[in-house]
Amino acid sequence: MIKTSLVHGEAQPSHIGYSSTFEEVYERQSFMVYRVCFSYMKNVADSEDMVADVFAKLIETNKTFQNVEHEKAWLLRIAINKCRNHFKHWWRSRADIDDYENLETVNPFQESELSQAILDLPERFKAVIYLYYYEGYSTAEVAGILKKPQSTILYHMREARKFLKGVLENEERQNS
Repeated sequence: MIKTSLVHGEAQPSHIGYSSTFEEVYERQSFMVYRVCFSYMKNVADSEDMVADVFAKLIETNKTFQNVEHEKAWLLRIAINKCRNHFKHWWRSRADIDDYENLETVNPFQESELSQAILDLPERFKAVIYLYYYEGYSTAEVAGILKKPQSTILYHMREARKFLKGVLENEERQNS
């Protein structure tokens, strides 16, 4: 097969790898990117903006991928970074909460206690849990994607599980 780079939606041949157009990459990975963005942004509009930014970055960088897993890992990393950077901007901390008082958000995912608990996880745990449980990466692969030692990933998973167990047990006691 032929390795490609994405230019204006068309596959441009390179040396070794696989062939994909921008449209194929978007069709294959857009929902996964959206789920990651939604887990950070917690609303549809901001999540859609982040997805657009991620795929704009793909077009800008003219990135070549070795295979579908490389493509997925790169898009995940960009999505996580874009969402984190979004919250670092000065204007995010200076917004007047009264402007958003009557704003309704639509959650495209069916709410469950577990999914809400995952959304409420501290940021350092959220990406680890998502990549491991929802995307099926091993701890070594998650460590590579997040550029952290595998021992840190294992520690974050253990702490996230404790946090989720505590939240779910607390809700169970309240419902009894």
